[in-house]
This record gives sequence, structure tokens and C-alpha cells, in this order.
Amino acid sequence: MLDLFTIFTKGGIVLWCFRSTQQFFAPPVNALIKSVILQERSGVYDHDGLSLQYKLDNEFELVFVVAFQKILQLAYVDKFLSDVHLEFRDKYKNELALDGRTYGQLDFSADFQRILERAEKWGRQQATIPKAMRSYEDSAKSKKTVASMIERRGGEEKQQPGGKKSVKIVEKKEEDGSAPRIGTVPGSPIAGSSGPEESDLIRENRKKFAEKMAGKGKKVEKQKSPKSPGQQKAGKQMRVWDLGGNTKDLPNLDRSKDRPEDVRSDFSPNDQIIGSMKGGIRDLDVESDTDDDDDDYSEDEDVEEMERDNGKKQSSGRGGGGMFSMFRGLVGSKNLSRDDMQPALDKLRDHLIAKNVATDIAQQLCESVAVKLEGRVIGTFDTIAATVKTTLTEALVQILSPKRRIDILRDCLEAKRAGRPFVMSFCGVNGVGKSTNLAKICFWLIENNLSVLIAACDTFRAGAVEQLRTHMRHLNALHPPERHGGRSMVQLYEKGYGKDAAGIAMEAIRHAHDSGIDVVLIDTAGRMQDNEPLMRALAKLIKVNEPDLVLFVGEALVGNEAVDQLVKFNQALADYSSSDRPHIIDGIVLTKFDTIDDKVGAAISMTYITGQPIVFVGTGQTYTDLKALNAKAVVNALMK
Repeated sequence: MLDLFTIFTKGGIVLWCFRSTQQFFAPPVNALIKSVILQERSGVYDHDGLSLQYKLDNEFELVFVVAFQKILQLAYVDKFLSDVHLEFRDKYKNELALDGRTYGQLDFSADFQRILERAEKWGRQQATIPKAMRSYEDSAKSKKTVASMIERRGGEEKQQPGGKKSVKIVEKKEEDGSAPRIGTVPGSPIAGSSGPEESDLIRENRKKFAEKMAGKGKKVEKQKSPKSPGQQKAGKQMRVWDLGGNTKDLPNLDRSKDRPEDVRSDFSPNDQIIGSMKGGIRDLDVESDTDDDDDDYSEDEDVEEMERDNGKKQSSGRGGGGMFSMFRGLVGSKNLSRDDMQPALDKLRDHLIAKNVATDIAQQLCESVAVKLEGRVIGTFDTIAATVKTTLTEALVQILSPKRRIDILRDCLEAKRAGRPFVMSFCGVNGVGKSTNLAKICFWLIENNLSVLIAACDTFRAGAVEQLRTHMRHLNALHPPERHGGRSMVQLYEKGYGKDAAGIAMEAIRHAHDSGIDVVLIDTAGRMQDNEPLMRALAKLIKVNEPDLVLFVGEALVGNEAVDQLVKFNQALADYSSSDRPHIIDGIVLTKFDTIDDKVGAAISMTYITGQPIVFVGTGQTYTDLKALNAKAVVNALMK
């Protein structure tokens, strides 16, 4: 049932290979290496109908890869990979341990067939075993008691003899200013001996309770003065709005067309920002991480000793000292095992989630770190804390680094030389800042002497066209036609509301081509990822107009929602495009980055899910608040 099983070194030397078909497996294995192993991802990788899984041996630097048909559901693959890994390294550990090793013919076929038969038999047995529902005693909720959920003043109360507990309550202060009295709830079971003082206290509480209940029935009713016959309650008058209007006022209220008085712009251009964004986008400022590292490792004496019973679990230390303070007691051993790293990985996962990384992504990152470090030989004086932090930092920087060249200015100039406009489309959910960041990108383009046509394809949201028209006036005021040889740098193509967005985009691209405009920016309506009709309309717009770049605009405030948005947007563009090679998301615009402090986990989640780079980062509300992502800055903030 397996199509391929191969064992090769990290240097690319194939040690042993099994193939059940004559299919050429080099492309899927190379894709696995490029997209999964080098990116330090984990899980099952699908490629052209095949599912591929891998396992690393960091001690001998080996890679074990298995491939099978995607339609098959093989439950024994994980166990089979582990068994083959152990059997192979135990059999050839002497050959693998040689420094100047030269690999000859390794006869592993008989052992492989034996392990495969055993794994298939185990899988068939597991399929026949019915899945048992987890009992209440096995759940974490069963470990909680009523006593553990009661908050007490002054710490934990001692348990009374007989196994029962009396719940204490604090009475209100007496009117004479005396101290509050502590007593038991009337009617509750009293455990232990009840002395004369407790009996008097109970009697006094009962007396006060009886007086309180008796006082409720003595309310004095207020006498109402009889109404005079002439004093009648007036009915509610209908409100008359000052600007209510009627159907006759509709022409005056229609603002979809410019009027002579609207053409005059009250915007006063700020000459200081003109020319500040020529060339490429500036990177985010990088904070120095030297002080952070010193703080992380300056309080080793605050960590308590490891538990003596197993020597592998870390006892909790003081609260301060950074996220890696609890790892410092884990002294490096000869070979790292998963049990050695587990306390560090658990703390690492909680820290990533606290930094707004999606839960599933944090778990997968910790799993990739464990896979990369398991079996690695570290020095005697290297701690697990330093090893885990270094490995995670390298993995995060690699995730955020672009896998392909992103140079929009160069692409725009190439399209201009080819005699066509460069087209960018913006999509995303509602309220993330698509129109605002489109205007920032437009300002950056006209700063580099590129004319822009904005296609108003948001024909649903009220005021969307007017918002773009206002941005157009402000941008033209910053770069008036007089500075560019009489050429208007920013134009708006709009057809009002309720029209087909794909048709408007097509007409805008044709108009830009005929008018010699360099760049077309398509603004689309915000839509939720679960709204199928709107997602079909977006897929139609992209399929019909074939933009050069499709940018997903997402805000940096989201956590787990970022994964759901990107996965469903990509899936909708692929499902509804009716094309063999659908055009999915090419890049990400991360907005509202100035509102999250150091909780930058959304950048990791979005990039990890799509594998696409973050092209722009919005850091404010002015035209110059547009930056390029600096992987080092984001990772530095994430590891604080």
C-alpha cells in the first residue's frame, strides 16, 4: 500500500529506497524538502495525489520519507516510521558513526518487509477496536472540587474533622463601627464541636434574620393625590425631524456625483511628507535584543533545582526573568530526548499563545522544534534553554523570510515597458483597513512617479466610493499635475453602487491601458470568509481580470481567526475559480500593527498558513505609515 519509502542523509545521499510502482518520485520528494523540511514544518504534505510524511534523525543526520496515495487512510504510518527509524539506526549505527563514512550497499529489504507486515497487522487490529468514550473520571473537570472553586479570605481553610467543610461568610459592619463578625451560614451543617460561643453567634444571627424579614411587611404606602378631572395625560406627539426630507429631496441628497462646490478641496497639503517615500519601503525599526538576552539569563540563581525523582521535569521558579527562566535548570546532556525538552516546549507553547499566535500554529512550531532537536548531541555546557531558544528563533526568522522575490516597483516598471498597467487587487474581511492602506500604497507609488488608477469595486458599503474620492483629492493635492507635466497622478474609476464588481474592474483596466496609466489598484468590498455568494463574486473578479498581485488585508489584532480567514479565502478562490491553476493569495498586508505592542503573533500565523510573504505593514493612519516587514524585529518582539 506504500508507494515509496526512502532513507537519505541531509547532504542528499540516498542510503536505501523502496518503490512499489514505476512512478518518478523525485518531484514530490523535492517539494517535500523545499516546502516542509527546510521550512521546519510538520504533519502530512500533499503533492499531486500523494501524501508524504517524514522523520528526522538528528544524531546521524538522516531523513526517512514515506509516500502513499492521498485517498488512502493509513493509521499505522506514524508508528511504522518510528519502527523503521529505530531498526535502521540500530542495525547500521557503526557504519553511520564513522567520520569518513563511505556508504556501500545497505541490505535492509528483509527488515523493511517484516516491519511493514507487523505495522499493517497492528493497523488492522486497531481498526477493529471500537473507540471508547472518555469517562468523566478521565477528564480534567473531574479533578476539580467545589472546595477548590471557593475563594476564601486569608488563604486556604483547614478541613474540618469528618470530611465536611463549613463555608465562612463575612457579615457587614455594625452601625456602631465595631469589627465585622464571622459566622456560618444559617442552616448549613456544622462539623466538629460547637461551643457556647458558636451557639450564641448562631442565635444572634437567627434573631437578626427574623427582624429583617418582619420589617419587610411594614412598608408604608404613599398616598397618591387624586387627579383633577381636567388634568388628563397628553398623548405622545409625533417628532418632526429638521432634516427629515422626502422623495423630492432625493436629488439634493445624492452625493455619488461631484458638484461644483465639492470639487474644491479644503485639504491643505503637508509639504513635509512629500518625497519621504521615494524608493523602497522602509523596514520596521529593529530593537536591540542584547539587553533582553542579558535579562533572560541573568537570574539563574532564581530557578529551583529539578525534581529528584525523575531528573527530567523542571520545578517552578520565581515569576520574573523572562519566558526562558524556567528552562535554565535543564542542563544539556549528551543526546536530547523529547522528555528532556517537554517542560521547555510546554512553556514555549504557552508563551507563543500569549503573544497572539494561533493555538494550532504554536503547537506545530513546538513540534517542529522538538523534531529538529530530538537526538541532537549538545555540548556539556550548553543548556536546553539556549538550544531551544536559538532553534525557535531560527525557525521563526525563516518562516517570516520571503520565499520569492517581492519587488513591486520593479514589476510595475516592467509592466510599463511592456505597455500594460500593473494590476493589484485587495481583499479581506470587513473593517480591516483595505481602502486606507490602498491609499497609503497609492501615495508610495506616486512618490516614485507612477500614475495610479483606483477602481472603486466596493459597490456595497455606503460611503466607499466617497472615501476613495476623498483620498484621490488629497493625493492629487500632495502631487498636483503641475509637478508632473500636467499629468494627473491619481484617478478614480467608479460606476456607483449596486453594479457588478468584476465588470467595473475590467472596464477600469481597459481604461488604464488606453490612457497609459501605470498601476491599477482594485478596491473590493469586505466580506466574511463564510459568506459563499460574496466569496464566489470575489473569485469571479480575480478569475476574469487576472490581476498581477492579489493581496489579503488582515489586521494584526486577530489570533486564531487569522488562520480561519486565510484558509477559507484561499480555499474559496481555488474552489470557485473553475480553473486548473487558480490564482490564490500572493501576499499579505498586515494592518493596525501599531496597536498590538509586542503581541505580533498574527504575522507568524498568517505567514505559516499561506507560505506567502507579508508585503506591507500598516503602522498608523497617515500616508507615510507604511513599512516593510523586518523578520528580525518581529521575532525579537515575539521572544520578549
